Amino acid sequence: MHGTVSAAKSSAQPLAPYQQRRAALAARYPRWISKTLDAHLVDVGAAYPDRPYVLTDQVTLSYADVVRQSDQIAKGLRALGVGPGDRVALVVANVPEFVPLVFAIWRLGATAIPVNYLFKAKELAYVIGQSQCRAVITMCSFRGLDYLAALDEIVPDWRKGNFAPFPNLSFIAVLEGDRSDLLTLDGIVGRGAADATPLPPNPVKATDPAVIMYTSGTTGLPKGVIQSHDNLARSGFGGAYYLAFEDGRRILSALPLYHAFALVQGLLAALFVGGAVVPQLTFDATQTFAGIQRHRASYLMLVPTMGVALLEHPDIDKYDLSSLIAVLMAAAPSPVWTWQSMKDRLGLKEVFTGYGMTEVSSATTFTAPDDPLERVATTVGRPFEAGAAGIENLGGLIAEYKTIDPLTGADQPPGAEGELCARGPVTTAGYYAKPKETSELLLPEGWVRSGDLGRIRPDGYIELTGRSKELYKSGGELVSPKEIEELLTGQDAVAQAYVVGVPDDRWGEIGCAWIVRTPNASMDEEQVIALTKDRLARFKVPKHVFFLEASELPTTATGKVQKFQLIEMAKRRLGTSDKPSAGR
Repeated sequence: MHGTVSAAKSSAQPLAPYQQRRAALAARYPRWISKTLDAHLVDVGAAYPDRPYVLTDQVTLSYADVVRQSDQIAKGLRALGVGPGDRVALVVANVPEFVPLVFAIWRLGATAIPVNYLFKAKELAYVIGQSQCRAVITMCSFRGLDYLAALDEIVPDWRKGNFAPFPNLSFIAVLEGDRSDLLTLDGIVGRGAADATPLPPNPVKATDPAVIMYTSGTTGLPKGVIQSHDNLARSGFGGAYYLAFEDGRRILSALPLYHAFALVQGLLAALFVGGAVVPQLTFDATQTFAGIQRHRASYLMLVPTMGVALLEHPDIDKYDLSSLIAVLMAAAPSPVWTWQSMKDRLGLKEVFTGYGMTEVSSATTFTAPDDPLERVATTVGRPFEAGAAGIENLGGLIAEYKTIDPLTGADQPPGAEGELCARGPVTTAGYYAKPKETSELLLPEGWVRSGDLGRIRPDGYIELTGRSKELYKSGGELVSPKEIEELLTGQDAVAQAYVVGVPDDRWGEIGCAWIVRTPNASMDEEQVIALTKDRLARFKVPKHVFFLEASELPTTATGKVQKFQLIEMAKRRLGTSDKPSAGR
């Protein structure tokens, strides 16, 4: 598995206005043709064979490289018995091999399962078993996790070819090429290279599953979200169209490719403009700056904790960041000063935030390039125009939204707060092998529940107000943590704030606030309580306030804070860890 070693430079050209960039994409894709993702790759590869698609400090994979390697891997997988409809799990970080691997799976008509590579043995066993996968391709180790030891624990005789207790599992292969005792990716490629029989046309349709993506698990066990080839392609193209990707855009990100955000709005969005991704294994501010400079990246994908780390880094002025055009920063709100600092310090012309979820392929709302920063800070944008890939009778929108009563499911009047629901050409068919959860997710007429509370403003922009599953009752009154969090983060001394409900014998549940102070701030618990008493109804005032460092927050690999972990942490602080959380 090799490509071309290069410090790849892109030609510096003046940036056209975003309307012109959109028009160029509309001219390139005047109508939407549904096809499998591997077919999209072949089309772009034929047009731009020598352009880079994957850039790292060690290796560059051109479009021709990815097409050739994915074909060889697909033949090798076929020789091992993988066929249409089979599921192949990838425990693979942001390494170049991920890209030809996932396209090879799609080429066979099989379904990729990009697995969270931070999963440990129990979680890995759950995904392998629940997905009924045919094969697992894994790294040997990463970031201190030993995947081979984990497999020894959950599949004791796998090295001998016995895959009990997983009856659907046929083989396990490792990514590294220096393991003579195990099936390796190089071994799979060798099988494919030795097979002179051409691959037949992909037997599946664009509406068939391309991925099963297991949700981050912020509230419990992950569920496998089914997304089709066409769902993902429309979402990726729609993002490139609305955000007005220039031809050949280069996207740098340390966000994991197993997640919809990076896979769809990064890897697949770049495909439609003959662009490239610069995947980084872990987030590090210095590596980010160096990657921008070396590979002339024009676009960053971040979560807010990453953005703040970049702004606070003392070496920010030591690197040439002149290639940067834009940033997409989502997953949590950021104040106006952060957005302004991003523009000023990184020299950005455009900043965006957005909103979506795995169940709708990826992002379905974005702010606009010319939105005032207050709007970027206080909303998640509005359903965006996706050109030919959108809903024709709604002006090409990628999706439409409404709100419902989270308890009764009844539609809310325009502008009223409620649970956000979406529908459009990017919504999931449901959760794999979970009919009960699927029936709870999908509503009549194609609507999908989000679990997020919000309101749709008259201008179409969406304001998030909380999570329906995060609501708690204190003294019989329903409390929305989002309202309290927004009050707290509006204070100069508070960098981040998270409020959770914890079981209490007297009140049913009580509010506990977890706060990350800004550097050198001295806010204490008494000040927080006094502030909330002054501004909020009595039942909304947190009973306890805990302070911690940002590094101590329990998060998913994509930066989302796991509130169920904060609940358990609060219970331990209060000595009530044996009490279950009400309503959970």
